[in-house]
Amino acid sequence: MPPAQMGDFLYPCSMKHVLLPVAALFLLLASTLPVSAQDKGPWRASTADAKSITGDIGIGGSRLSLNFAAFDIAEIRAITPAEATAAFDADPGTPGGGNLYRLNIPAKQKFAHNNTLCGSDDTQWMATWAAGSELHVAFFSGPKMPTFTIDALANSATLCGTFSYAR
Repeated sequence: MPPAQMGDFLYPCSMKHVLLPVAALFLLLASTLPVSAQDKGPWRASTADAKSITGDIGIGGSRLSLNFAAFDIAEIRAITPAEATAAFDADPGTPGGGNLYRLNIPAKQKFAHNNTLCGSDDTQWMATWAAGSELHVAFFSGPKMPTFTIDALANSATLCGTFSYAR
């Protein structure tokens, strides 16, 4: 076989040997990227507390929508799986993602059935954890960033409530 024909014949095989490891590396890297923005979008209240207090919610960009009222939010940092386990009793083996947000919902703000989020205190923090088609949300009062350990949350005077939603 002349050299030109030999090169043409070998090229497709050598490309398979290059493309397969590159594709495998790409898939491996894509699967290890942090899960973000899972909490974004519209969510339907799925528990009695969520239905009777917040109603359905929506998280998008820098806005939170609760029972047809919109509030500015700022994403502060990602929540770790260990923090989600402490705050929401999430299964540590289930993939998910969530965030801690800073916000300001005045105590006088009424939601479904004339309820408030934090009683007579302004709501200043929101933590989320999305896993599959479920979203868990915790609201906190007070200027200090919440601590997400089982002990700290069990003794917290600033935890206003936790709610569950579904898609």
